[in-house]
Amino acid sequence: MTTWNDLLLAQGARHSATEQPHVPDFGRTFSAAELAAGFVAVTGGLGVIAVSGDDAATFLHNQLTNDVEHLGQGDVRLAAYCSPKGRMQASFLMWRTAEAVFLQLPQQLQPALQKRLSMFVLRAKAKLADATPEVILGFGGAAAGKVLEGMFGALPAQPYTRIDHALGTLLRLADAFGAPRYQWLTTAAQAQSAWPTLSAALIPAGNDAWQLSAIHAGVPEITLKTQEQFVPQMVNFELLGGVNFKKGCYPGQEIVARSQYLGKLKRRTALASIDTTASAGDEVFSASDPDQPCGMVVNAAPNGKGGVDALVEMKLAAIEQGDVHLGSASGSALHFQPMPYPLDAIDV
Repeated sequence: MTTWNDLLLAQGARHSATEQPHVPDFGRTFSAAELAAGFVAVTGGLGVIAVSGDDAATFLHNQLTNDVEHLGQGDVRLAAYCSPKGRMQASFLMWRTAEAVFLQLPQQLQPALQKRLSMFVLRAKAKLADATPEVILGFGGAAAGKVLEGMFGALPAQPYTRIDHALGTLLRLADAFGAPRYQWLTTAAQAQSAWPTLSAALIPAGNDAWQLSAIHAGVPEITLKTQEQFVPQMVNFELLGGVNFKKGCYPGQEIVARSQYLGKLKRRTALASIDTTASAGDEVFSASDPDQPCGMVVNAAPNGKGGVDALVEMKLAAIEQGDVHLGSASGSALHFQPMPYPLDAIDV
């Protein structure tokens, strides 16, 4: 009997030697321009935590940077879990049903974060459990919406909304490449049945393409290499709606609020292309101050041109000067690209 993994392997999927069950690609990487035509990506390595019980929303509301108590069942939101010093330990996609609130994050972070959050449940009526679906597929580019309409009928109308369907859950995320992006959470059987149609109409891709689309959407993801490196505003998280400044306290709330309201924020995250390999956690240096790093790579993905596109957190002065290099002041130059939203959208 052919399994979902057997099917992917037969289609040319390459599995990562170091990050199972990642499928980086199907034998080649694609540029943003190529993916803009329409793609379907196997997004291994994502986990989902379900928080259920009468107090689930209230419990999470007191732990995360965003409003959970008023999260509608058709909504999807970004949220972060911070240390008491306001540094992000994880970033989440968050949604809810009548039964539970769901938090999606990198699978490599899930066990520790799930255990840590469970420690603070205490007497609250809330229970955390692994709810990772068998398959998560990502979609983007011009042709994806029409293909998904043929499967689901009506699609989520706006970014950060969702629908439930007999085929599974469909999330609409931030747009990239001039088109909507979606995630389909489903079973291996449903994915296996749909794959021939999907891969015939769309470019078959893997994690690299999905990460590239998130980078071009300007949406950061905290990984093991960047845990506790950033206050949310450093990675533009409040510009993306991932921080609610009117809700009550949560770990690190005082630091996050102080960064917002006292003084001017001096660090942001920008989109750049680099003509070499780079990965999350790599430092960058400004030519005007070569002796110390001015920032750090948040996320990077192959761009189909021999290098990477990356979200890079750094001093605003370095972004404005533009002469920034990877690894040292004499390393590969960062070629800055337009962000999908203005970095000064909110006066901080």
